[in-house]
Amino acid sequence: MGVFCNIRHMKLSQAKTEIEALREEIRYHERKYYVETKPEIPDSEFDMLMKHLEALEFEFPELVSPDSPTQRVGGEPLKGFKQVTHKVPMLSLDNTYSEDELKAFDERVRKSLKEDPEYIVEPKIDGLAVNLFYQDGKFVQASTRGDGTRGDDVSGNIRTIRSVPLKIPVKFELEIRGEVYLTKEELARLNRGRESEGEELFANPRNAAAGSLKLLDPKIVAKRNLNIFLHTLGSAAGSGWKTHEEMLVSLRKAGLPAVTPAKKCSSISAVIDYVNSWESKRDSLPFEIDGMVIKVNSYEEQKVLGTTNKSPRYAIAYKFKARQAVTKLLDILVQVGRTGILTPVAVLEPVHLSGSTISRCTLHNEDEIKRKDIRVGDFVVIEKGGEVIPKVVGVVQSKRTGKEKLFSMPPHCPVCGSKVSRLGEEVAVKCQNVSCKAQVEGRVIHFTRRNAMDIENFGPAIVEKLISTGKVNDYADLYYLKQEELSGLDRMGEKSALNLVEGLEKSKKNTLSRLIFALGISDVGENTAELLSSKYADLDALAAATIEDLQKIRGVGPKVAVSINNFFQESHNLKVIEKLKKAGVNTKRKKEELATGSKFKDMTFVFTGELASFTRDEAEREVKKLGGTASGSVSAKTSYVVAGNEPGSKLAKAKKLGVKVLEEEDFKKLLK
Repeated sequence: MGVFCNIRHMKLSQAKTEIEALREEIRYHERKYYVETKPEIPDSEFDMLMKHLEALEFEFPELVSPDSPTQRVGGEPLKGFKQVTHKVPMLSLDNTYSEDELKAFDERVRKSLKEDPEYIVEPKIDGLAVNLFYQDGKFVQASTRGDGTRGDDVSGNIRTIRSVPLKIPVKFELEIRGEVYLTKEELARLNRGRESEGEELFANPRNAAAGSLKLLDPKIVAKRNLNIFLHTLGSAAGSGWKTHEEMLVSLRKAGLPAVTPAKKCSSISAVIDYVNSWESKRDSLPFEIDGMVIKVNSYEEQKVLGTTNKSPRYAIAYKFKARQAVTKLLDILVQVGRTGILTPVAVLEPVHLSGSTISRCTLHNEDEIKRKDIRVGDFVVIEKGGEVIPKVVGVVQSKRTGKEKLFSMPPHCPVCGSKVSRLGEEVAVKCQNVSCKAQVEGRVIHFTRRNAMDIENFGPAIVEKLISTGKVNDYADLYYLKQEELSGLDRMGEKSALNLVEGLEKSKKNTLSRLIFALGISDVGENTAELLSSKYADLDALAAATIEDLQKIRGVGPKVAVSINNFFQESHNLKVIEKLKKAGVNTKRKKEELATGSKFKDMTFVFTGELASFTRDEAEREVKKLGGTASGSVSAKTSYVVAGNEPGSKLAKAKKLGVKVLEEEDFKKLLK
C-alpha cells in the first residue's frame, strides 16, 4: 500500500524518469528470459517490477506509450484483419530432398557468381511466416505472408510474443522476416486442452501457429505462448550489413530472437555434412524442424543471383525424410467430440517413433478409411514427418492374411445411443442429441456465449463444475439452478451466484433468433438463425417445418434444411426444448425481428473492409430491417458487395463474378 501512496504523491517528471527506468529494466529481463534463456531474477521479482510499472502508468496515463511492456495485450477483439502491403515481397523457398539436388543448386550458384560462395545453414522451423517492421527502434507492425505481396495485419497478436521486443536500439527502418512457432511442450499442452474440450487437435506446430494468429482476440492468443525466430532480411537501408551472418549477429545484439543454430559453411560438402548431422538429432531440439535452409551469405552475391517470381535463387530448403514405422492395427474405436462429430481412432500395437511410443492415432473419418482401404488386423504404415500427431499413411498389402475386417461407422452414437446422421456430401457423421454426455460441456458453453443467449458471468470453468457435480445435464438445466446451489460450488460466493442467476433470468427475454442460434443446430449460424426467425413466428412452427418448406427460404440450402429437420426429429432435443419453455425462456418472435421494409427483399449483401459510419453488425442490421439478407461469403447470387477501407479477398471475388460493388457512400444512399 505504501508504494501506491508514494506513487500518488509523485510529480510527473519524477514518474516519467521512474517509468523509463522500469521499462528498460523489464526489457532487459525479458530479453534474458525469452531470447537468451538465461534469466537473472526469479519470476516473482519480475512480476513485482511489472506490477509497479502498471501502477505508475495507471496513475499517469499520459505517460503510457505503445512500446511499453504493459502494452503487449490490450484493447477489444478485432472485427477482422486489415491488409498490409510488404515493402519487399515475401517469397517462398524452393525445396530439395536429396544430396544430388543440393549439389545441383550449388552448381547453379557458382555458375552465376563465377566463384565459390559461402553458405549459412539454419534449421527450417515448422511454423508460420511473418514480417516484422520497426521504425526508429519501435515495433510498428507485423503481418503474415499472405500472397507474398499483401498479408494480414497481425500486430496485436505478435505483440503477445514475449521474445519480440517492442523497442530496440536500432535507428534505421527494419523489415525482418521470421517464423512463429510453438515449442513441442506448448503444442502438447495446447492439444491436451483441445482434446478435453472435444476439439480437433492441431496436427503440427505450423497449423497451431496459423490457427493462433488468425484469432481476433489477442488476449486468447497470449495464452498460446507462441514464440518466434527471425531469419531473413526484408529491408534495412542504412544498416551497413554486408552478410547474412552479420545481420544475425546484429539482431541478437539488439535483443531480437535470431534463428539458431546457424552455421557458416565454405563448401557444399560441408553443407551436406551439417544437414545430415541434424537429420539424426533434430528430436533433441525443443521445437519442430522439417529440414534445413541453405542461404548464400553475401548480400552482394544474393543481389547478383536475384529471384524468380516465387523464390530466391540464392536460398533453398532441404526437407528431411518423413519418419515412419510399421505396426498392427488392433481395433478401430469411435469417439464423440463436443460438437457431436464421430471420429474413428486406430488402436495400434505400441511402436516407438520419433521419440515417443504410439499406440493410438486418429483415422479422421469413414471416407478416409475407405480411400486407404484400412481394415482391422492390417499392418499399417504410420508417419510423423512434419506432423506431431501421427497418421496412418497406408497399408502393407503383402502382410494381409484374409482375416482382416472391414470397418463401418455405427448407426447410433456410442455414448448416448441416439441415431447418427450424415448430411449430403459431408464426411462428418454426427450425433444430434444435445443431451449426449460427450457434447454437454461444449453445447452449454456455446449456449451461454455473447452472440448466443449472452448469459453473463458464465465461463468454461463454471460450466465444467456444474456438469461434473451433476447439476447440469443439458443447457435447459441452467434455468433450474438455484442461488444456494451455485454458492455451494468451490470458489463461488453468494454475490457471484446471484450474478449468474440474474444473468440467466435476463437471458429468458432474448429474441427467437438468438435462441435458434444457441440451440447449436449443425450449419445454422447467426445469419441463418435470423432468417429463420423472420419466417417463423415461434420455435414450434420452425420445428414443424418440412425440408421442402425450409428450402423455400432464400439463403437456406438443402444441407441446412436437412440439418434443421434432423435436429427437431431427435426426441431428446424436443424434451430439452420443452424444459426451456417451462423455465420461461422466450420461444416466440419479437417485433424487432421483423423487417420494417421490403426495399431489399430478395437481395443479399456482403460487407468487406472497415466502414466509417457503421460497424459490420450495424450495417447488416440496416440491410435486414429493409428485408434483405447479409452474408459472409460472395457468390454469383450476391446482389451487392459493400467495400470499406482496406477490403479483403471478397472484393476480388466480387469483381471476378461480376457482382456489383458499392462504396460506403453509395450504400448509405441506397439505405435512404
